[in-house]
Amino acid sequence: MTAPYNRDYDLAEIKKALINMEAPFPPGFLYFFSDISTSELKEIEKTWPEVWTERRRGLLEDMENLSENDTLLFFDHMAVMCLSDADPVARATAIRLLWQSDEESLVPMLIKLLLEDPDVIVRAAAATALGIFVYQGEMEEIKQSTYDLILENLICVYTGSDDRLVRRRALESLGYATHPDVPGFIEQAYETDNEEWLQSALFAMGRTYNQRWIDWVLSMFDHPDSLVRYEAVRAAGELEAKAALEPLFDLLEEGTDDEDLYYAAMWSLSKIGGKRVRQMIETCLDEAEDAEEIQFLEEALENLDFTEQISGFDMMAFEGEDPDEWLLDDEEVY
Repeated sequence: MTAPYNRDYDLAEIKKALINMEAPFPPGFLYFFSDISTSELKEIEKTWPEVWTERRRGLLEDMENLSENDTLLFFDHMAVMCLSDADPVARATAIRLLWQSDEESLVPMLIKLLLEDPDVIVRAAAATALGIFVYQGEMEEIKQSTYDLILENLICVYTGSDDRLVRRRALESLGYATHPDVPGFIEQAYETDNEEWLQSALFAMGRTYNQRWIDWVLSMFDHPDSLVRYEAVRAAGELEAKAALEPLFDLLEEGTDDEDLYYAAMWSLSKIGGKRVRQMIETCLDEAEDAEEIQFLEEALENLDFTEQISGFDMMAFEGEDPDEWLLDDEEVY
């Protein structure tokens, strides 16, 4: 069904539907909130507190799901409004709505939520949302002063006494950073006996794109905890670790009942690339019967095409040069 982007909505009808407890909120009305005008947003802001908590939560979750499947939708204005919602679940969901946003103006709000919000899930969501801005800082796409402020606060939270979940999310966002203290933070988390910290360490390793971590990641492929194995498999793909190819093939050929692990292994193969990878994905696609799996494998093949295209560009860039000179001092060629 075509999304009703250009439909003319009646603001009074929308407001009435929001507070009508006798009927579900019409799904088609959700498109009204995409790229909402300033004047309409002000009117919705007046009505929003009258909407009961479960509906506010549900509407934000629906917006999140819609935006993940349709990049033309833009709910940032609604998300920013809901950062001050009375309900912590709604605030955390509003932050997730902004995870793909790269507007530098959001940084002060996210830092304030990270440091001052009374609820753990909101502070943790803010720590995660700041990750995209760490990446932008490394790409020099935001002001250096903004980037410095983000790093200062994420490091403060990670090294501080906040709840473990908040500190873990801060570490994961710091994974993008080339700050000299970050490798030590990752090692510290990796070497703990706590499986949750190990998961975050592996997640952060994948974001570093530094091959120094490959052996650390591979050593976790047989970890007894399924979530640790998942993060290790995913990180191997993010690091484009050629050394992970055989273990990934073995995992898939032996079979696994863990659907998340299966998908992570396939996606990691598509990021690493290679002739056998294409054969593996195509074979699984031929045998797949589930529509969701078929769609995923088709997307994995598209990602493999992209990986091979980028690899081709890299080979042209290295022509007549020594590729080793392009690596950091602590990296190795695999």
